[in-house]
Amino acid sequence: MVLSADAFRLDGKFAVVTGAAKGLGEAIALAYANYGADLAICDRDEENMERVAKEVRAMGRTCVTSVLDVRDTAAVDAWVNSLPDIDILVNNAGGTFYAWFMDVNDKGQRSVIDENFTSVTNFVRSCVPKMPRGGSIINITSVEAYKASPGFGVYGAMKAAVEHLSRTLALELSGKKIRVNTIAPDGMHTPGDANLLVGDHDYGATLALGWGEPDDAAGSAIFLASSASAYLTGTTLQTNGGSDAARGWKKTPEGNWIP
Repeated sequence: MVLSADAFRLDGKFAVVTGAAKGLGEAIALAYANYGADLAICDRDEENMERVAKEVRAMGRTCVTSVLDVRDTAAVDAWVNSLPDIDILVNNAGGTFYAWFMDVNDKGQRSVIDENFTSVTNFVRSCVPKMPRGGSIINITSVEAYKASPGFGVYGAMKAAVEHLSRTLALELSGKKIRVNTIAPDGMHTPGDANLLVGDHDYGATLALGWGEPDDAAGSAIFLASSASAYLTGTTLQTNGGSDAARGWKKTPEGNWIP
């Protein structure tokens, strides 16, 4: 049997995307709409979120919005309970700041934990009871989950925690045929990352394919949400232009790789 092009379509599906006002979340939400899904999106950035919703509706899809703090368990539960059945959940919301671990105070640490890990557990617990058999959960992690991340220690630890939790959930939710996978992006031009790179080094030298764009992550998200990936669960798509493969190697202007 030949795989149908329709296997990548999301017609009739309802997707929840967190942190969808800008960057990867925006790209994923718009791609889902373009492939036929209806959407519920949330963010604290109301202006940009409503701009994204307007674009989704212009494609002929429905889009429910909420100005929401994904760290607030009660608020997440209330919003999710107001939604119809959920076929796809994308936990994209997250964030961090640059500071060496010993300079991070308790408040800063709690903020990074809640924004990157607690937000995921909030939405998984709320959405799974509303997911039919064959649903898909996609958690956006980071290449930092797989290598040391000086200046982003708590963030990297939380992304690793999400990756580990996703593998466990892939087994625990398999009875409902709910698939759980992660995307580990890096090297993409997004507003959230614009001020995070420090120093005068060329980070692009660690990217075999050069700098990417949010649509590169959206392509992976389409695949993981669709029936084309029906036999894929508990795994990670390293959508990072080779950053994970490099693990410290850098490409010279001549195209050679050096440690």
